[in-house]
Amino acid sequence: MKVSFKTQMPKTGEIDRKWFVADAADQTLGRFATRVATILSGKNKAYFAPHVDCGDFVVIVNAEKIRVTGKKTKTKEYIRNTMYPGGQRAVSFEMLIRTKPERVLYHAIHGMLPKTKLGRQMIKKLKIYAGDKHPHANHNPEPLK
Repeated sequence: MKVSFKTQMPKTGEIDRKWFVADAADQTLGRFATRVATILSGKNKAYFAPHVDCGDFVVIVNAEKIRVTGKKTKTKEYIRNTMYPGGQRAVSFEMLIRTKPERVLYHAIHGMLPKTKLGRQMIKKLKIYAGDKHPHANHNPEPLK
């Protein structure tokens, strides 16, 4: 007697996407970013497939209140290059959290997602706000624990 078990693959139109709201106040940057990246990629679902974007939407509030451990407030730097000679620019964590706190979380979460078309789709489902207000209340987001 031959028993056949077939693996079910999720199809793009069949995926049920939820909205979550996550409060970043007094959360550690790396640990918080891994939790959000897991939800964006869909790895928390039973029907995860690595070739399909089956993740959910995540709205992050209070990005300005994220914290880091140790001396990273003073020593952590975000480096970019303008592609001109001598064009390397560095911005400290302390300066970036004061001016653009959304970029700190975006950079941490984006680095944890795939560097492919699929990763670009996943990062579009991330919404980050510095304060505690967001315009996505009509989606009835569930609080993320």
